[in-house]
Amino acid sequence: MNFSLTEEQQALQETARKYAQERLPAHAKHCEEHDEPPSHELVREFAEMGFLGINVSSEYGGLGLGNLEALIVIEELAKISGAVAFPVFESCVGPVRAIEHFAGESLRRKVVPAVCRGEKIVAVSMSEPNAGSALTDLTTRARIEKDRVVVNGTKRWCSGGGHADGYVVYCRLSDDPGPKGIGAVYVESGTPGMTFGARENLMGFRGVPSSDLVFEDCAIPLENIVVPAGGFKKLMEAFDLERCGNATMALAQASGALDDVIAYVQERKQFGKPIVEFQAVQLRLAEMRMRVDAARLLIWRAAVNAQHGMPSVLESSMAKCFANEIAREVCGHAVQLMGGYGYSREYPMERRLRDAWGWGIAGGAVDIQKVNIAAAMVGRRFDQRR
Repeated sequence: MNFSLTEEQQALQETARKYAQERLPAHAKHCEEHDEPPSHELVREFAEMGFLGINVSSEYGGLGLGNLEALIVIEELAKISGAVAFPVFESCVGPVRAIEHFAGESLRRKVVPAVCRGEKIVAVSMSEPNAGSALTDLTTRARIEKDRVVVNGTKRWCSGGGHADGYVVYCRLSDDPGPKGIGAVYVESGTPGMTFGARENLMGFRGVPSSDLVFEDCAIPLENIVVPAGGFKKLMEAFDLERCGNATMALAQASGALDDVIAYVQERKQFGKPIVEFQAVQLRLAEMRMRVDAARLLIWRAAVNAQHGMPSVLESSMAKCFANEIAREVCGHAVQLMGGYGYSREYPMERRLRDAWGWGIAGGAVDIQKVNIAAAMVGRRFDQRR
């Protein structure tokens, strides 16, 4: 068992860190102040760096590296801003991977290389007004009619809604109850019959548009079925990787906050000396570092144990749950240590705190992860309806 990164992984991490620190702060500020996603120019720059297909097969335009390498890069970018890192998150651990792993060859060829080239952004649409944590209650229906699929229903809380070029939509593809009838289809933006609700005004996640998706007799080609009815388990396997990505986005808020506050407490003086000289500050820094490192190790374990496949629900849920919780705690401590500077919108710390809370809601709430963990421990799922 080796807890050290290889020389190649260290070089990738350093490249991503240097690039992020030099190129992304201005973009992050624009995303936050104007609540706009990263520009097309920046996304294409990500593509040139190879960031949009780190763990995608070279056959489809990616670098062909593993999940760990992708998460290493995501953390470095998201330390600057979750909004600027979001296209990399979606391409490396989001819905694009479900298309690569499970869709037919024609759809893979159509979508995945375009994402790696920075020409497409793909979002996932799972939740509905009455199906969030209870995802198997979703009612959006995709009806197969000869050589096409007709989609009807309303999806909610779609990150990327109204901005992405395509959507992997979880829906009911048969009349079978519960998960047996659920699959997923790919719907391109601009398809007749698909419209968007008003853009959500969220506490954080500025620069990551979110909205409802509304489908009214929206017809798509039959080849746009990503996973047919009965494939809910496959979709959840793909989502286990997204959980690791979510955990990494949360971790990045905490690790970025820790980097900032370490610099701050050595510069800020009170009572005639830098505040790092006070034992109370030293204890708090040590606590923050322990939590950041522990979260990173849980995430990396899940990634390494499924380096080119999909992580287990147990390890991915543990990583997400712990990272979500410590991100809120560490960012809160960082705000307190920085005082007024931490609370001011002139500095990134208060944004980190707002975004940290969001990652513990997005992609499955913290308490749902704990239910997943318990279920994996005892070897059976718990029926929340009884």
